[in-house]
Amino acid sequence: MTSLIYGLITGILFGFLLQRAHVIRYDMQLGALRLKNMTIVKFMLSHIIVAMIGIHLLSDLGLITFSVRTTILGSAIAGGLIFGLGWGLIGYCPGTSIAAVAEGRMDALWGILGMITGAAIFAEVFPYLKDNIMSWGDLGKITLSSLLGLNHWIIIILFAIGSLILFKWFEKRGL
Repeated sequence: MTSLIYGLITGILFGFLLQRAHVIRYDMQLGALRLKNMTIVKFMLSHIIVAMIGIHLLSDLGLITFSVRTTILGSAIAGGLIFGLGWGLIGYCPGTSIAAVAEGRMDALWGILGMITGAAIFAEVFPYLKDNIMSWGDLGKITLSSLLGLNHWIIIILFAIGSLILFKWFEKRGL
């Protein structure tokens, strides 16, 4: 029960941050899809870096354990295509559609309806997918640090530096 409460609290906090950063606005979503406004990319990369640092720090301190999921290319490619198609069609990703509805934007209900419909379809076709698409390109439990033979902190630092360089490049171009 405690982990559910933590999930609820962090979900509400993340939704609040989405709203404060204005990334749930349709014009921001459209700007990201058209590669004309990188605010969402900067917002998400910032959160990924914070999460990387937090998870690895807590793990290194022995406060949490986490396991790496198996990398399966078929699942990742199919899921990415479906996610991208839905985002492109309605102009909201799943997280921003929920936040947009909470803000009173009823057009985002299409995103929530799409998530529910997609989950129902996935549940129905899972037996077929499990033996087909979800087994294509099974690379096992890999991480970038294990592939490169580097400590995870080196990868995190390089990722953070690369993100900062990318942010500066975006700023120079007014993105």
